[in-house]
Amino acid sequence: MYRLFFKRLLDLIVAIIMLLLLSPVFIAVFITLMVANRGKAFFYQSRPGLNEEIFKIIKFRSMNDKKDKNGNLLPDEDRLTKVGLFIRKTSLDEIPQLVNVLIGDMSLVGPRPLLISYIPLYNEHQKKRHLVKPGITGWAQVNGRNAISWQQKFAYDVWYVENCSFLLDCKILWMTLSKVLKREGISSSTSATMEAFKGN
Repeated sequence: MYRLFFKRLLDLIVAIIMLLLLSPVFIAVFITLMVANRGKAFFYQSRPGLNEEIFKIIKFRSMNDKKDKNGNLLPDEDRLTKVGLFIRKTSLDEIPQLVNVLIGDMSLVGPRPLLISYIPLYNEHQKKRHLVKPGITGWAQVNGRNAISWQQKFAYDVWYVENCSFLLDCKILWMTLSKVLKREGISSSTSATMEAFKGN
């Protein structure tokens, strides 16, 4: 019953309250990024959601679009701006995803929506992460975020799918607040963000 009805109700209530409370921060970050990124404050990208249905995720833009001489985007650490680094460390780049929650593409809690190109690389067990809506935060995020391996991350995601409940979601939201304040697990051990998943 919780997953079918009350989870969506919780998403709507909390997302509306958070957008109202964070509106001054939202506006401040928006204006700062409009100046720093020459009119580009948001980042949009297609991601797989519930049952692998594609949607557009919305985030504050933390990287520029600089490319090498061959026209390829530079590595993440080379494109991450000073402002972008700050909003990543403080998780402010995630605020616009509250709009995704209101629309219904995402939930507050669930496996993080990853790249479409990863879908063919999942094994059957890992594909279960798409049996629930993706979340702004999740069990993997409060248990290491980008500091853990892909295999660990997917194991946490599937565990969440199989154990989703109101109390678990409340626990994850509370733990997320603590992680954000401590700025833990933002980067992997070898990269400014998270290395690409290349299969099992």
